[in-house]
Amino acid sequence: MSALHAEWTKLRTLPSTWWLLAALAGITAAAGAAVTGAVDTSACPDPAACREDTAKLALSGVQIGQVAAVVLGVLAVGGEYATGTIAATLAAVPRRGAVLAAKAAVVAAAVAAAGSAGVLASLAAGRGILPGNGFTAANGHPPLSLLDGATARAAAGTVLYLVLVALLSLGAGTAVREPAAAITAVLALLWIVPVLTRLAGDPRWQERLERLAPMTAGLAVQATRDLDRLPIGPWAGMGVLAGYAAAALAAGWILLAARDA
Repeated sequence: MSALHAEWTKLRTLPSTWWLLAALAGITAAAGAAVTGAVDTSACPDPAACREDTAKLALSGVQIGQVAAVVLGVLAVGGEYATGTIAATLAAVPRRGAVLAAKAAVVAAAVAAAGSAGVLASLAAGRGILPGNGFTAANGHPPLSLLDGATARAAAGTVLYLVLVALLSLGAGTAVREPAAAITAVLALLWIVPVLTRLAGDPRWQERLERLAPMTAGLAVQATRDLDRLPIGPWAGMGVLAGYAAAALAAGWILLAARDA
């Protein structure tokens, strides 16, 4: 508990933490609203024939908002390596596993809170924008609501996605120790891997690679319709991302325990 209290004190007293959490919520909502506002039913032969996944559309801003989660996760440990204060942290709490676990807990809690705010704002914006773009109940697109099971799953899954991305980043930051390198590596894993999978000539291999790409697999949880067309199921995809996060944290813990500091 002392390690948890210390890590929470460090995290909340850094001005960058609050800016990053505000950016996470704000960018997620703003980007989602912008994408939602740019899509309407005019390109469809009939508004009722549009198969747009409106919940996924409204939550699409998370693909940009996750950058703040990545930076926060890396800086939670990388910032201490950059300033040299990691030595004081490890002197105060010699059990290095406890240090990493405490950091993971406070980062997860902070990102979950900011992510929830961003997701709720995204759904509220989508609920207001979509009817004006032709996505009405009469056309087969009921208003977005958390009372709808699929929408609630997409919303909760999106928050969980952000938490796992932050934990993946924390693990990478612990292993690499250099903040800029760790941030670059995580963003490349999230964004470049999905692009590379599309270069696969064989559609079967492309689908297999999409199942392993952390962002593609993790964001499958946002889908609320045509689930049979997904390369991987919503919760199975979240499991893939959880595997990446667990592997990164395990690598970070092993290297943290093996190094002098």
